[in-house]
Amino acid sequence: MVFSITASAQSQGGYAYKTSDQKLYDTIIHMDSVYFNAYNTCDMDKQAAIYADSIEFYHDKGGLMTSKKDILDAIKKNICGKVTRVLVKGSVEVYPIAGFGAVEIGLHQFINHAESEIPSKADKFIVIWRLRNNKWQITRVVSLH
Repeated sequence: MVFSITASAQSQGGYAYKTSDQKLYDTIIHMDSVYFNAYNTCDMDKQAAIYADSIEFYHDKGGLMTSKKDILDAIKKNICGKVTRVLVKGSVEVYPIAGFGAVEIGLHQFINHAESEIPSKADKFIVIWRLRNNKWQITRVVSLH
């Protein structure tokens, strides 16, 4: 569905994303995969390593969380074994942030195992990635439903 929207927008002269830095794009797609594999398998240590200590998590329904421990506790309580995140193929845009890292914008869906195996509607997310000492970490998340 996302592909047909993109193709339609292109044919009508609308916006179509094209990365200006393929290496950065591939790196962030890889890091997204690493993080969400840990999220989907409840690897709390891996998630903790990827979240910066200064994490800010903005959720349109849940508000702002700034405690790494509270975010991880909420994931463990509400997500582990209950929800799986699926990235909407072809939806991710990645932009460099000079001297800092990158911003990732995309769409994802969640499968709630208690209610249905059918993915939810696609929701937008924004992740700010910081590169420090050759290590990528998530510093900000905006999750919109």
